[in-house]
Amino acid sequence: MNRHRTALSVLLSAGVLVAGVLTAATPSIAADTPTSFRPQQTQGFWTAERMRGATPLDVTAVPGAARTAVADSAAPTAIAPTAASSAVSPTAFPQAGGAWTGGGAVVKTSGRVFFTMGSRTASCSGNSITSANGSTVMTAGHCVKYQGAWHTNWVFVPAYNNGSAPYGQWSATKTFATDQWAASEDMNMDVGLAVVAPLNGQTLSQAVGAQGVLFNGGYNKKMYSFGFPAAAPYDGTKLVYCSGNSGKDFLLTKDHSLGCNMTGGSSGGPWFQDFNEATGLGTQVSVNSFGYTFLPNRMYGPYLGNEAKAAYDKAQAS
Repeated sequence: MNRHRTALSVLLSAGVLVAGVLTAATPSIAADTPTSFRPQQTQGFWTAERMRGATPLDVTAVPGAARTAVADSAAPTAIAPTAASSAVSPTAFPQAGGAWTGGGAVVKTSGRVFFTMGSRTASCSGNSITSANGSTVMTAGHCVKYQGAWHTNWVFVPAYNNGSAPYGQWSATKTFATDQWAASEDMNMDVGLAVVAPLNGQTLSQAVGAQGVLFNGGYNKKMYSFGFPAAAPYDGTKLVYCSGNSGKDFLLTKDHSLGCNMTGGSSGGPWFQDFNEATGLGTQVSVNSFGYTFLPNRMYGPYLGNEAKAAYDKAQAS
């Protein structure tokens, strides 16, 4: 996403980092909107060519008028990671955006997300997280539902590599969003999850491992974010990371803030604190969500509070 563009609606509009074609508009959603969806799947839909062709285009969105206060003082809830890969050499900190060459568990747990929005194909990023069902992916809310519509043909491709899926394509049987995102697309609550079907007799975490998760973990942490940005100067072929000391958004949301130049397609990629460069394991505390058009090279991710924990609990019990 090009965050230098003039905002479509107001000067303080935010650019959502989904790869696809969508026109900015205020969503009109009924109060009883469901917070989960069973996406239709077309067998064999995501060919290598179609995945490469999920072209990222600029998408802007105005944060919802009704923004929910985030309970950052609640007691932390931590879910430990599921063991994965072996140790590797560390890389640089801080990093404003570069290809991840360190290897480790994050290479397998993170991946690209592909879906259809109406007649259009689009992509985001996601991450395998430890859960009761062993089959849960965390991503951004707008990567499962946007402007009142749930996405279909939703698949997760861990360790995506330029059109290839070394660990297969994992089709979502059900997608979830926080209650607040499903009802009003509140930018504070831009968190989505997907439960994926087993593949070749294995659950997702058995096949690729899963990262730990922390809810109500606080702000101002040493942070690493990962994703598959597909808009220039990136092309969606590589896992990219940013690292640095995070802050807190002082403008329109209660999100985490991190210096990062990732672009469209990186939405939904994981943010970790306590990340170990040698093993590629960390504790997920957010996802790539948006960037302000007037503040380039800055990424924002939602605070995982009680609302995100409630959505996670629904997903892992599904």
